[in-house]
Amino acid sequence: MAVGIFDSGLGGLTVLDAVSKRLPDVPFVYLGDNANAPYGVRDADDIYALTTAACQRLFEAGCDLVILACNTASAAALRRMQESWVPTDKRVLGVFVPLIEALTERQWGDNSPPREVAVKHVALFATPATVASRAFQRELAFRAIGVDVEAQACGGVVDAIEEGDTILAEALVRSHVDALKRKMPKPEAAILGCTHYPMLEEVFQAALGPQVAVYSQASLVAASLADYLKRRPEMVGPGTESMFLTTGDTARVSDRATQFLRRQVKFLPA
Repeated sequence: MAVGIFDSGLGGLTVLDAVSKRLPDVPFVYLGDNANAPYGVRDADDIYALTTAACQRLFEAGCDLVILACNTASAAALRRMQESWVPTDKRVLGVFVPLIEALTERQWGDNSPPREVAVKHVALFATPATVASRAFQRELAFRAIGVDVEAQACGGVVDAIEEGDTILAEALVRSHVDALKRKMPKPEAAILGCTHYPMLEEVFQAALGPQVAVYSQASLVAASLADYLKRRPEMVGPGTESMFLTTGDTARVSDRATQFLRRQVKFLPA
């Protein structure tokens, strides 16, 4: 019954936490590629190779469905994987689409033509690789017209979170928000386009101001996954155990994850 959750590091734990609460009877296998994090500064071919290797490991762990909780992997590798790599009996899904559907007020799976939406000025905070891919703008264009997106590459934030340096991470967020505001003084909505960023959602909100609607992914992905599995129950794989896997130092990653989730977490070698 297992479903795989993949992230380049610890950020996907925000998604895992939300989907576990929404679907308590489904075992989840989480794989963090901590040895190679962050992905946001890598090129597309490198990200593709690392992401396919991780998904293959999750298939071997009994997962027929894998959620890429890494926005960088979703942006830089997912389309190529779906077109030429994913086996016909498996599925790999990304985290962008549920976010865009919420922003554009669409029901899941609504494939009608793009239309005018209420929000016109959107700030996107993401890794350099996600920004360079323009995947968010491409997916948004399928669903909405007339939306101005200003992207801010948030260099250093993921590294600081992975290292547990909260003071540096918060300072970097404020700096990146200031840079975004110089380009788009009055955004109506802000997208936290990296699953690490919800750990700093309050800092983003404070820097942006209360008038800006901040969209975070975890709860939206959980709702979409619950809906998907209701329609496609056969995609819950044969695995029966929840587990945490990492390519990094198991003790160190376990300690960081325990701090993030506020419960004991033990990672095993991937």
